[in-house]
Formats: sequence, structure tokens, C-alpha cells
Amino acid sequence: MHPVSVLIGIFLSGYITARWDLVTRLYELAIFAWDHGVITRAAKGFAILSIFFLLLLIPIERIAAREAFLKHGLMRIFWPSDAPRHDIPGVLVGWRNSELDVLVVGILQGVDARGVDNALRVQALFRGSSHPIKHLTDRCGGQSLRVLGVLNAPNTQLTFDPKLLSVQYNRKDTLPRVHCPHDAGITIQVVVFDRPDPRRMQYLSMTPISLALGDKRGAFGSVPPFDQIDAEEEAERKRKEKLVEKLKLHTVIRHPRTVQELALPTIINQINCSAELNDLMQSNVGLVGVRQKRTMSVGERVVESATNLWDFILLGVKNALMQNVWPVASQVFIICLMAQRIMAEFLLWLLDWQPSASFPVALKDVSATAQQVDIRLQQFCYWPPQYLTLQRRRSDWESIANSHPEYIRFYNSLWLVANDIIIGIALGSYILENADLVAAQIDSIVDTYSIVGLQRMIKWLMDWPAGLKLNTELAEFLGDLFLWVIDYWDGSMLQLRPLLPYVVRLIGLSSFAGASLPISLTSDLISLLTLHIYSFYIASARIYNWQLTIIISLFQLFRGKKCNVLRHRIDSCDYDLDQLLLGTILFTVLFFLLPTVAVFYTTFAGGRMAIIALKAALDTWLACLNHFPLFAIMLRLKDSRRLPGGIRFELQDTTRALTSTASSPSLAEAPTAYIKLKSVPLPLSQTFSQYFQLGQRLRKHYLSPRVFKALVSGHIVPPIHRKNLYSLQYSMLPVQRVSIGELWELLTKERTRKDGTALYTNGANGNPNIFGHGKGGKYGKATKPPWWSR
Repeated sequence: MHPVSVLIGIFLSGYITARWDLVTRLYELAIFAWDHGVITRAAKGFAILSIFFLLLLIPIERIAAREAFLKHGLMRIFWPSDAPRHDIPGVLVGWRNSELDVLVVGILQGVDARGVDNALRVQALFRGSSHPIKHLTDRCGGQSLRVLGVLNAPNTQLTFDPKLLSVQYNRKDTLPRVHCPHDAGITIQVVVFDRPDPRRMQYLSMTPISLALGDKRGAFGSVPPFDQIDAEEEAERKRKEKLVEKLKLHTVIRHPRTVQELALPTIINQINCSAELNDLMQSNVGLVGVRQKRTMSVGERVVESATNLWDFILLGVKNALMQNVWPVASQVFIICLMAQRIMAEFLLWLLDWQPSASFPVALKDVSATAQQVDIRLQQFCYWPPQYLTLQRRRSDWESIANSHPEYIRFYNSLWLVANDIIIGIALGSYILENADLVAAQIDSIVDTYSIVGLQRMIKWLMDWPAGLKLNTELAEFLGDLFLWVIDYWDGSMLQLRPLLPYVVRLIGLSSFAGASLPISLTSDLISLLTLHIYSFYIASARIYNWQLTIIISLFQLFRGKKCNVLRHRIDSCDYDLDQLLLGTILFTVLFFLLPTVAVFYTTFAGGRMAIIALKAALDTWLACLNHFPLFAIMLRLKDSRRLPGGIRFELQDTTRALTSTASSPSLAEAPTAYIKLKSVPLPLSQTFSQYFQLGQRLRKHYLSPRVFKALVSGHIVPPIHRKNLYSLQYSMLPVQRVSIGELWELLTKERTRKDGTALYTNGANGNPNIFGHGKGGKYGKATKPPWWSR
């Protein structure tokens, strides 16, 4: 016997012996229950419940499970809204994603289902396609098109066959009616969609289109105080993601995603590709059931195309130009483009050059003009690869919408540069025509607000401003010091004042390169002309902060405390009488001198904040000129389907939709629901999300408690760094631009697909170009490359 069993038996025996009175009472309770019929009634109740469970609940559960398994019964039919509404019979062609999930691509009228099935097998309906049909089928789940059913068939089947649907769609019907008897146990769900037009770059997308190139915050980096803000935003984002994951677990029953739910992204791609496939099949519908003609040879094509002498001459001239003139012109253009790129790369290196590791400040980090030039040069470096990417669209089906966001970014930048130049020409013309008047106005404004007005303000502060009794000696000392600096600054500006008209003309000439350049020059000019105000702010802030720090330290002395700078805490300390007396005298003197220093500090801090606000307004204007989503807004107003922000399903009114009479009144049809699939345009909140994010970051920088505490305590409030301010304008540019060698390779070498067809080239070696034909020229004959391309 097992030792553990023996041990348990000994334990139970000992327990019963020790608790024999409890065992006796339980035995008496059992005898009492048996005598009064309690056990009999409990057994009868248990038997009744068992019979009820066996005869009623279990059969119902089995029947429900069987019905759910055999007739789970939701069939989805995706139907194009442009389907023909005629009485002519037709064949439904499309994709079958599952047994009860189909998508209708096209309706071929005047043909039979067997002939269409044979044509699909031999790919006769795809004859004359400009690109391999496999590219579309791979994008649409790797399935081939099939015959799904018939339309307006004269003999309607009495039984329902999901592999061969029978649909009625006449002029009287606003929506199609699927023949499905009620006893089939299937619910029909017809999802009607508007077919996107790929020629107009329309497409559906489950996720909003991205107007930026992604989050490049980590790549470009940030500087304090935005390091802390970035860390807080990242921590908040991770916290929300964890909360979302926890919410997914707080469910009573977790249903796994069905096959139909998982197939929705593939169905969206199938809808996007349906227009081109339908046009291709409709153009070849005459080949169904007809023996295909032999493909003409190259000689027959030449004879057919050159029907007369004039066509032959034009063809020869065009061929000569493409073989001789176009390669030379393209090579000259590439050489000029590469020369400009080398110059741009040198200027970018110069703008990004840092003197030393101990002083890591580049020219573009301190100058708005240098930053603007850097943006324009990076755009110039990005345009050629971007254009080649867009040219790659022509070598594939238009339904493949991978390059559509790049198309929007490319033309948005072109539009912004064009508008910038147009506005700059108008602004520059006005400045050049009125250069002397503009120079006089600038001189008057600068002299009024930064020289005369500041002198008047300081003199007012020296003479008990607003009735506030200040320390006269300290106020006169500080006022005389600041007035002396202002007089020296005014004398220096007086020597440079004759150069102001030339500076204005220089700004006017720079306007012809775009309005953003004179705005940047104006921002830098404001920084130079208000340099003395910035110096006053730094000096007064330092004095105020030192004085406030000393007062706080002396206040701790009265309490018998001292500040432990190593442990960052307040410790107790015993002071002598001499120390207390000296501390009291110093505290009294500094405390009564604090209002005088605070008044001067407040004045210069207010002036500094006003200058920062003015420069922030100019930088906001620059952001609008460089990054405003003008092209995206135009697309949203013109054709919102080119700017998708998601999809939406709308339930239609079924009773009003089906207006025609049923074909068999005595036969009950299965319940049918009609749903409209619509494209949701990109909302304006996401279109301007970069601006909202920048505004929020500016608010956190300037309107946060940290900034208020810095102003009160006299710490320097630095302006927002240009690397953080211009992160919005760099969102349309890649982190790592294409190098000079890579650009040369893109422009000169063949870029081939995986299947061997050329994507784009400069026109040499008989390869395709933006005008051109396939490899080997139009006639398929390879040509010898010219000597200059070797």
C-alpha cells in the first residue's frame, strides 16, 4: 500500500476518534432528515431537473449549434454601383474570397457562363493588357477571376447554389435582387460600392493617407527643453497603448476574428483594381467563344502603321530624333543636374558645419535665412528621386496606389514653391520700386521703438513710475548704465544707417527667389537690430536672479536653516550672533532694493517676449509658405476620393430600394440587407495635424508652469530652438537624402523590375523613357549605344 494513503487513513481515523461527538451529531441529523422525507424530496427535485436538462436544454443547444454550423448563413456580395441595369442576360465575373464571400468585378453581357469560364482559363479576356495581369492578382490575394453567377437569367433555379448566383437587376430595381429561397437558411448582405477610377488616382483605404514621411523626431533629434516634452509625449503614448491592450482583455467572451473580417483588406484592394480589370474584360468580351486571331508579326505591324509615305516619313524622323537627339539632350540635362546637385551638397555641408564639438551650433541653427536656404536645397535634392518614383507609376497598373502619397507630396511642394515665387515677385517689385520709402519707414520704426521709446521708458522708470517709490540711487545707476549702452548702440547704428537702403534693395532682390527668403532676412534683421534689448534682458535677469537667490538664502538663516546643495535639502544649522546680525542687515538692504531691480527686469523681459512673439509670427508665416497642405486641400475640394481617410458602411432602406415586383410571388425570398460602402475623405484635423502638434508644443514651451516659474525667478527663458520649430517643415523631406553617386546611378543606369522589364532610363541603349517604347525600341531591335554613353 502506498505510504501516503496509509498516512491519510491514519489521519482520518485519528480525526474521527478525536471528533466523535461531531460524527454522532451528523449521524443523528441524517436519521432525522430521512425520517422527515428531506432526502426523498431532494432526490425528486434533482431527478426532475435532470430530466428537464436532458429532454429540453440539451436538444435546444444541439439544434442551435447544428444550425449555426450548417447554416451560419451570412453571404456577402460586393456589388459595383455602375453595373448595367438592362434586361440583357449577363455573366457575373469576380473574386470568390470564400464560399459565402464574393466580389463582382464586371458583368459580361451577351455571352454564356461556360464560354466566359473558358476565356478566363485561357486568359483571353486579358488580351492586350499593357502590364502583366499577375501584378493585380498578387495584390488581390493571389486568386484568379471566376464566374460567380448569371444576371437576369430567363430560367431561375428553384434551389440556391452559392457557386452560381442568380441575380435580377432591371431598370425598375434600384438595387440588385439575389435569388435565394427562404428555406436555404442564408442571410444575404449586398454591399454596394462606388468603383474608384484609377486614372483619376482614386482609391479606397482603410487607414488615412499619410501626408508626411513619418515620425522623424528621433532622426532629426531635438534640443532642450523639447527633450523632456518628447519624453513625456512618448510615455503618454505608451501608456495609452497599454490601456488599449488591457481593455481588449476586459470582455466576457472573446470572439476570434472571422475569415470575412480578415479578408476586408484584400477586398479593399480588389475594389481598387476592379475598374481596370472590368475595362480590360469589356474590351475583350468579343473574344468569348470566338477563335483568336494570330498575333501579327513585327513586319505586319510596320506595314499596317506606315499606310502611306507621310506616316513613314514622320515615323523615320521621330525614330531619328529618339535615337540621336534625345540621348544627347538627356545626357546634357543630367550633367547640368549633377553639377547643380554638387553645388547644393557643398552648400548644405557649409550650413550644417559645426565649429567644434564643444560648440555644436551650425549656421542653420542660429539664422532663419540659413534655415530657409537649407530647406530649399534639400527639396531640390529630393525632387529628382521623387520624380523618378512617380515616373515608375507608368510602368505598372494605375490601380496600384503605392506612389499616390508621394504624388501628393511632390506636387504640393511644387505648388508651394511656385506660390512662394509668385508672392515673392510681387513683394520684391514693391520693395524695389519703393526702396527709399521702405528704408525710411524701417528706420523710423526701429528708432521709435528700440531707441527713443526705450530711452523714454528707462527715464520714466528712474522717476518713481506709476507712483511706485523705488530706490532713487539704484534706479539712477541702472538707468544711466542702460542709457549709456543705448547711446553707444545708437551711435553705431547711425554709422550703418546709410547702408539701410542697400539692405532693403538686397531684400527686394532676394524676393525673386521666393517670399520666404525676405521673411527670413527680416527675422534675422530683427534679431540684429534688437540685440541690445536682448543684452539688457540677460543682464537684468542675472541681477534679479542673484538678488532673489541671496534673499532666499538669508531667509533660511533667520529660521536656523541652511541649504544643503549636495543633498538638495534644507538642514538645521546654528548661527552666531554676528552672523545673524549681518544676515539681517543684508536681508533688509536687498529686500528693499528688490522692487527697483524687479521693475527694470520686468520691462526688459516684456520687451524680449514681444520680440519672441514677433519672430514666432514670422516663423509661422514661413511654415505656411513651406509646408501648407495646399495641394491636399485642393484635392479634397475637387475630388475627395483621391484623399482617403478610411471607409464607412451605411445601411440602406431595403423596402424603398426594392421597387420592382418579385419574380415568384409565391416563393419567399431570404432576408436581404443592403449596405453602402463609402470612402471617408481625410478630415481637416489630420490634414493640419502637424500644425496642431506644433501649436501644442509651442504652448507647452511658452505657456507652461515651468516658463512662468522661470520668469518669476529670473531664469533665462530661451526661445524655441530652430531644430524643433522647423521639424514641421522637414516632415516632407527624407531623413537621409540620396547621395550624389546614387542619384547618378538612378539617372544613368537601367532600373529593371524583377520580371526584367525596364522602369525608366535616360533614353540610351534603346530602353524605355518618358515617351517611350519597350526594350529594344519600338520595333524590338536592339540599338548600339552612342559613344558618349560609354
